[in-house]
Amino acid sequence: MGLKKEIVLILLLLLSISGICSDSTHVKRKRTFYLGWGYNRDWYSKGNIRLQNSNPQLINGTYYTYDFTVYNAKAQDRPQFDRIYDIANITIPQFSVRGGLFFNDKHDLGFEINYDHAKYVVQDYQKVRVAGQINGQSFDKDTILDPNTFLHYEHTDGANFIMFNLIKRWKLLHTKNNHNNLGIILKPGAGIVYPRTAVALFGNYFNNDWKISGVVAGIEAGLRAEFLKHGYLEFTGKGGYANYINTLVQGRGYGKASNQFWFFEAILILGFQFKA
Repeated sequence: MGLKKEIVLILLLLLSISGICSDSTHVKRKRTFYLGWGYNRDWYSKGNIRLQNSNPQLINGTYYTYDFTVYNAKAQDRPQFDRIYDIANITIPQFSVRGGLFFNDKHDLGFEINYDHAKYVVQDYQKVRVAGQINGQSFDKDTILDPNTFLHYEHTDGANFIMFNLIKRWKLLHTKNNHNNLGIILKPGAGIVYPRTAVALFGNYFNNDWKISGVVAGIEAGLRAEFLKHGYLEFTGKGGYANYINTLVQGRGYGKASNQFWFFEAILILGFQFKA
C-alpha cells in the first residue's frame, strides 16, 4: 500500500468516525484531529514458521512439495535509519504513521488509526529444529538456516501492523491557555498485518506481493507533549502479538506460510493537530 493511499484512508476514516460520534442533543465541542509521522525500533520473541506447498514447484531443476515447521526461530528488525535523510526514499526506514482524533469529552478519550512499517528478519545461519516433510520424505532434525541452500524468511517491506486504537489521555502539566501540555497516553487496539514477504527457498529467492495475511493486537503507552497549539511529540512503547496466518512463499499458487511472535516497539512521532 503506497504512503499517499494510507494517509487518504486515515483521513477518510477519521471524518467518518467524527460524523458517527456527533450528538445533536448536546453542545458541540470542537474535536482535535491529528496526523503524525515518525520511526520505530522493534524487538521480537522467538517464533515458529510453517511453510506448506502441495503444488509441485520447479526450483533449480527439481520439483518440490513440502510441509515443514521451523521451531523457535530468532528474528530481528532492520531499521535502516541511515536512509532517513534521503527524501526520495523516506519510507525505506522503519517508519510509523498516526492519524486520530480526540473527542474532547470529559474523559479525554479518542480514536486512532495506527500504522507501523516494521521489518522482521529471521537470522540466517542459526541452528533450529525443523520437522515435517519435503517431497514426501519425513524428517525431524536440527538444521542450519542457510539462505543459499535451504531457507531465508523475512517481512522487510515490511511486517506492517495496521491497528485501530482507542485512546485515553491524562494531562499532567499544562499552560493556562492549554496550548502547551505534557501528559500520558494509552492506546489499546487491534487490526491486521499487511506484509510483503521475501523468501529464499532451496536456493530460489522470491520477493512476494503485499497481502493481508493475519491479525495483530497490542497496547501502546508513553508520553505526549503538545506545543505551540498545533504541534505534538510522542514517545511511546508498544507491546503486542502478531499472527501471520497465510503469507506468500514463492508467489501466488506456490505455497503459503504462517508465523507468529510477540513484539515490542519503541516509537517516536512528530505531528500536527488542529480543532474542527
